[in-house]
Amino acid sequence: MKYELQYKDPNSNARVGVLHTDHGDIHTPIFMPVGTLGSVKAVYMHELREDIGAEIILGNTYHLYLRPGTDILYKAGGLHKFGTWDGPILTDSGGFQVFSLTEIRKIMEEGVEFRSHLDGSKHLFTPEKVMDIERLIGADIIMAFDECPPGTSDYAYAKKSLGLTERWLERCFKRFNETEPHYGYNQSLFPIVQGCTYPDLRRDAAKRVADYGADGNAIGGLAVGEPAEVMYDMIEIVNEELPQDKPRYLMGVGTPENILEAIERGIDMFDCIMPTRNGRNGMLFTWEGTMNMRNQKWADDFSPLYPNGSSHVDQRYSKAYVRHLIHSKELLGFQIASVHNLAFYLDLVREARKQILAGTFKAWKDRMIPVLMRRL
Repeated sequence: MKYELQYKDPNSNARVGVLHTDHGDIHTPIFMPVGTLGSVKAVYMHELREDIGAEIILGNTYHLYLRPGTDILYKAGGLHKFGTWDGPILTDSGGFQVFSLTEIRKIMEEGVEFRSHLDGSKHLFTPEKVMDIERLIGADIIMAFDECPPGTSDYAYAKKSLGLTERWLERCFKRFNETEPHYGYNQSLFPIVQGCTYPDLRRDAAKRVADYGADGNAIGGLAVGEPAEVMYDMIEIVNEELPQDKPRYLMGVGTPENILEAIERGIDMFDCIMPTRNGRNGMLFTWEGTMNMRNQKWADDFSPLYPNGSSHVDQRYSKAYVRHLIHSKELLGFQIASVHNLAFYLDLVREARKQILAGTFKAWKDRMIPVLMRRL
């Protein structure tokens, strides 16, 4: 895997690049649709590629380990073949999911013991086991196993947690380096910078992560309830230490305005469940703001769903029809909204890329953010 930094905006830290993988190129900045269980909810694989224009999707180690299980995935030839997605895939380590099981997990130096949310069975995730699972899933980019502490953690706990994450990271790299991919293509391990909202912890963690010389680096533990400005401050601190010639991945973020602000600060890769989750709740992101399709005002609006949209659903279906589907909880409504929102997110990062190359990104971003935050 190789990252090619192509251009840096002279007026900000925004960048344009290409990440070359064995399953294809990823043009950054990029948004990655979340496919937790090996599928992006309510969206066909061919829609992701041909209509939405996704270049990389995500899977989740915790969920795929529990169901369908690594035996099935290995027999299928890995997640790419199992889900018929031929582009790059990234897998989260499952750390966030494991640590969210507050009442049914135990954190130890060895790893995390937890009970399945499906049947209550007991499991142990160690850094070594997670590396083995991610090897079997077969993603192009695999994430290190880390502790994602609560955003409200005090300094003492945040420091203790970070120490554990860094010891686990060393074990992750050791296991990764002594194993091989299963399916004939390369995999890359990305470490994760933690440290809550404490500047000294974030800076020190970023320095230590940079020392590994990994193919890319991630920032975790943000967008968990802290004010947006604090998140942006943490991004700036971390990116001062992370290498310029490697991609930077901000995990779990976020709203369109969050993404543009993070791009300005040097982030290259994003993922978030918001486009599909909010879509299933009738919220459509547009260049003019967010449309609430549950509102009565759309009930007799027979104009196209979104004339300025790039997806086939935007022209094919009317606002009134989509409102009816959402209001009636029809699955087609969830599918239409999800496709629209994912297409918008991919359009957003593609337009950001164009603006960076044109040298107009910062002015464009400043104009767009107040518009994107409108409620229609």
